[in-house]
Amino acid sequence: MNKKTAAYWICTTLIAFVFLPGGIFYVMRVPPVVAGVAQLGFPAHFVTFLGAWKVLGAIAVLAPGFALLKEWAYAGMFFDLTGAAVASFATGNAWWHVLAPLAIAVVLVASWALRPPSRRVSIPLSRQAARAGA
Repeated sequence: MNKKTAAYWICTTLIAFVFLPGGIFYVMRVPPVVAGVAQLGFPAHFVTFLGAWKVLGAIAVLAPGFALLKEWAYAGMFFDLTGAAVASFATGNAWWHVLAPLAIAVVLVASWALRPPSRRVSIPLSRQAARAGA
């Protein structure tokens, strides 16, 4: 295993480790989680909805194949993390409530950027030529 592949798996495993248990806690509606989401100004039903998507996203980035699904999962995770940072900042939470999701977002972007070709969406050559203006 080369260094790039190892770095990809380290970043991807960390992301799954953050999103999978976190999503389960959201789906289970653990009281501190519900209180934290409410403090950000989101409705209670949002907790279960967001939790389900977190669990599905963690599974998607780990599962083999499904490159397009992975793209959507990465995008959703990025929106979740940056949205959490903005919501924490807007509601006056402590600085680390803003910094923590942004730090995780950096690891997420690294995972996305380091994906091996088998986990990327391939664009047919005819579409690549059209994009290049040929």
